[in-house]
Amino acid sequence: MESDLLKDAAERANRYLQSLAEGLAAAGHEILNTVELNQVLVSFGEATERIIEAVQAEGTCWCGGTVWQGRRAMRLSVSSWATTDEDIERSLAAIIESARQTS
Repeated sequence: MESDLLKDAAERANRYLQSLAEGLAAAGHEILNTVELNQVLVSFGEATERIIEAVQAEGTCWCGGTVWQGRRAMRLSVSSWATTDEDIERSLAAIIESARQTS
């Protein structure tokens, strides 16, 4: 039973991150990794750090920065069982809007 709950949570997190990756790519942003577990890495080019700061300040979701294969990237993770489809939709919209306003 417990393993089914964990499997469901992991599959849901992966589905949410696939949605984020697809939405960000459709908006013209570069996804740097293949979504396999619970992280998406996205690059906004030279504006990456400013966009990370803008998303954090906006407050809908929280993201961090990282360096992956020598490139600065925004790191998005889903780790809470309480995350919903609506949370992902709001987060995607907030990230895209922050990128639009900051770039």
